Amino acid sequence: MSMITDVPAPSVEQRASFHSIGTRVLHVLYQHRVMSTDQLQRLLLPAASASYLRRQLRGLLAAGLVQRIWASHQPQAAGQGERKTRRPTKPPYLWFLTEEGAQSVEDGGELHPRPYRITPEAVAGARQLHTLAVNETGIAFVRHAARLGHECGPLDWTPEVAHRIRDGQRRFEDDHVISDAVLSYVHVRRGQRAMMTLFLELDRATMTAARLAAKIAAYGRMHEYVPQHPDRARRSAASTRPAWQYTYPVFPRLLVVLDGRPSPTLASRLAARTEDLYTLTRADPRLSRLAGRLSIGVTTLQLLQERGPFEPIFTPLLRGTPEQRPPLTDLYLKTAQ
Repeated sequence: MSMITDVPAPSVEQRASFHSIGTRVLHVLYQHRVMSTDQLQRLLLPAASASYLRRQLRGLLAAGLVQRIWASHQPQAAGQGERKTRRPTKPPYLWFLTEEGAQSVEDGGELHPRPYRITPEAVAGARQLHTLAVNETGIAFVRHAARLGHECGPLDWTPEVAHRIRDGQRRFEDDHVISDAVLSYVHVRRGQRAMMTLFLELDRATMTAARLAAKIAAYGRMHEYVPQHPDRARRSAASTRPAWQYTYPVFPRLLVVLDGRPSPTLASRLAARTEDLYTLTRADPRLSRLAGRLSIGVTTLQLLQERGPFEPIFTPLLRGTPEQRPPLTDLYLKTAQ
């Protein structure tokens, strides 16, 4: 005697094989170094059950391809803002690749090799919250791109990209500006595709406003930097070409995203920081000279998460006057000089 039962149709997550989801997780962790379970969920499987992703992660852990540690603090996801939420019973896991996991990604040849290997000590280090906030910035762009019908995927931002800003052999950080991330985005509207590249700087109010303004000013130096051959006799007409033009067709917009520990005063503190940046960048001679060639905007992570980059959430720097500030604008930062 046989019994016939109804078999439910497989869910979206059941149809995705372990291999395909596992590979996507490995690629994301290779590119972004470390992510929380929740960040991986929202980035890769927003419509699937959380238990499915956890099973995939446990499989990768058992295979020796990933490691995990407890987060020091709870990352702030979109929509949390300053609302009071029930404290979780335990912090989330942070996931990162083992040497074997990184090597397996490199053996696949699908991603550009990166020279570093992340360690548990680095994941647990002082930049943990900063790294997670950069992740949240990228995830915000991916989420709103999906909502608007644009194109921006889990691998469309690259963290910590170094750009040379002067010749010489000084300390690396003196010769380079290191972008917190470089993000690629395709804006699709009425059949027209606008491809753009963005420099992202994430500030959690852990440095002074003057130091942050100095980093912004380094992008002005980058805009003007023309590499020179050390032998004057071998210099050519190509020596007049700025270094950034070898990488980018146009100089990318710079978006400064402000964040910090949730508190009743966070919004006012970030507003004051925006005012300070407006004043300090206007006072910089190089930035003032390049005001017509650079597009720089400041917003907060919360506004970016909640409203998206194509709403008027950015304060343009190097525009207007102290007496007549330009209005808030969107990602394109188009406003009167």
